[in-house]
Amino acid sequence: QSQRRGGPRADMVPEIAAAVGFVSSLLRTRGCVSEQQLQVFSGALREALTEHYKHHWFPEKPFKGSGYRCIRINHKMDPIISKAASQIGLSLPQLYQLLPSELTLWVDPYEVSYRIGEDGSICVLYEATATKPVSSYGMLTCKNQMMLGRTSPSKNYIMTVSS
Repeated sequence: QSQRRGGPRADMVPEIAAAVGFVSSLLRTRGCVSEQQLQVFSGALREALTEHYKHHWFPEKPFKGSGYRCIRINHKMDPIISKAASQIGLSLPQLYQLLPSELTLWVDPYEVSYRIGEDGSICVLYEATATKPVSSYGMLTCKNQMMLGRTSPSKNYIMTVSS
């Protein structure tokens, strides 16, 4: 039983599912990875994220640990993604071809969002309402830290999917 009576939910299933689904869809759009490989990759990534986040998930303070949970590709592959990809035989050079060279994915309690490119818009993939009000005033989240010191205005990117 992952739900405490009256308190916020302690599981991270929907958030991790949103993050895994997003990364898998990025791999799927290039058509180089089979559906069976995607299923194995998704399972490996879901397992790795669940393990990685298990002591860093604070539904009562959703932004606590945000930097730790942030999945980042910045001309350097996030180790969690490369580990899951190795399960289906994808090498680092193949991953760099399939995924954006600049990707930030924030997996926080009640919200999963991403940004492609350093100046891209932040898009929300998943959002849920906390069962009690959450104050984020004065909190420096991974997202806010990334926004600090930026001088150029955000550019909007349109992601197109071709089949």
